[in-house]
Amino acid sequence: MAEDLIRYDIVIQDALRGAVKKILTEVTRTGLPGEHHFYIAFDTNAPGVRISNRLHERYPQEMTIVLQHQFWDLAVSDHFFEVGLSFGGIPERLVIPFSAVKGFFDPSVQFALEFEPGKTAEELPDELREVIEEEAKAEETLEKIEALTDGREASAKQANTKLQKVEDDAGSQDDGETKKETADNGADVVSLDAFRKKT
Repeated sequence: MAEDLIRYDIVIQDALRGAVKKILTEVTRTGLPGEHHFYIAFDTNAPGVRISNRLHERYPQEMTIVLQHQFWDLAVSDHFFEVGLSFGGIPERLVIPFSAVKGFFDPSVQFALEFEPGKTAEELPDELREVIEEEAKAEETLEKIEALTDGREASAKQANTKLQKVEDDAGSQDDGETKKETADNGADVVSLDAFRKKT
């Protein structure tokens, strides 16, 4: 058997990803028609995927999203799509390259496509890589700022705790001095009484 130099498998994968892109582009124009809705599975480690650290920790390899009732800001470009979804009441923005998609399923009509992530002739364009790098740097900076803010709040709490302890200690010292004075006064009285008994 001759070697497949055309790589029909890759050509077909890319053509089917093009179909997913066309379907999502139509949804951005007209919304979901009838009962149609989509389950889209993707590789969370694929190049160009942008999800929050929280989601990546929860889905370290693969994730499936549902585009049905509650999604927003669906945008489709030549190489990726982005969408807003809520996870546990927390809104998230996901950027998913078509090359990362592993499966597309519309249960309303039992239509399904399966893909092999990374099996594509399509490469992420330089401008997308730059955007992804910039977003990653911005997210890293934000995390550092949050950590710094948390650190300052913790330092402020520690300082307040120390200040309260100093104030409490000072109060205790004042009480001690008062007691000492009372004791000293009592000693004077005792010594005076002792003196009177001697005379």
